[in-house]
Amino acid sequence: MNYILKNLPERTEKPRQTGFTMAMDKGMSPREVEDFIETCGNYVDIVKLGWATSYVTPNLKDKINIYQQAGIPTYFGGTLFEAFVVRNQFDDYRKVLDKFELTFAEVSDGSIELDHDLKCDYISKLSEQVTVLSEVGSKDAEKIIPPYKWISLMQAELDAGAWKVIGEAREGGNVGLFRSSGEVRSGLVEEILTKIPFEKIIWEAPQKAQQVWFIKLLGSNVNLGNIAPNEMIPLETLRLGLRGDTFDHFLNLESLQS
Repeated sequence: MNYILKNLPERTEKPRQTGFTMAMDKGMSPREVEDFIETCGNYVDIVKLGWATSYVTPNLKDKINIYQQAGIPTYFGGTLFEAFVVRNQFDDYRKVLDKFELTFAEVSDGSIELDHDLKCDYISKLSEQVTVLSEVGSKDAEKIIPPYKWISLMQAELDAGAWKVIGEAREGGNVGLFRSSGEVRSGLVEEILTKIPFEKIIWEAPQKAQQVWFIKLLGSNVNLGNIAPNEMIPLETLRLGLRGDTFDHFLNLESLQS
């Protein structure tokens, strides 16, 4: 840090299990990635190459190598997994992971109908090859999943071998965990947390108000995902109580006055 400020919340250090931040790369160039890492590398734990952007991104191998050399793992968005599965190309998907030397993969069913036992089977098979992140929730705003179902799906996917489960929100933050307005389905989140350990969940929260809500509920070291590259430093200031939205939340005035 550039100077000393007292009475800040303690942040976990990389490699983190909590306080984990997943950034969403929607098609940055290798040069943009280099700039991004120079500025934000200390705050990024993993990068998702959004949905199936990796299929059309030029210089993909070069870009992935830049992330890997910086110690930041990358993975393809779950929609790409679904695109392979729906075409009966699961084995081809596994070969693609090897081709690009990826150590993480996302399993999701937000865009396709996939029997849950089969989804868990995919998780189990992939977990023998890579570290699996599994996403729960639909990209269809009309499909409302009750809390008990979120819990049972998340637990089954963790039991199948997922390292962490991701709460679906899309890149816009307007489905799944959130209403179309972006408002958090607070009752859903709080009920999920009665059964699923908080360190096992990454909450997709692309909007600032959503990030603030989760930080106030679960603290500086909540796991957050789908963060835009230019929002990484702003998010870190939210985590530290150095932005107006969380300024008072972590401030212990008594300790400062003693």
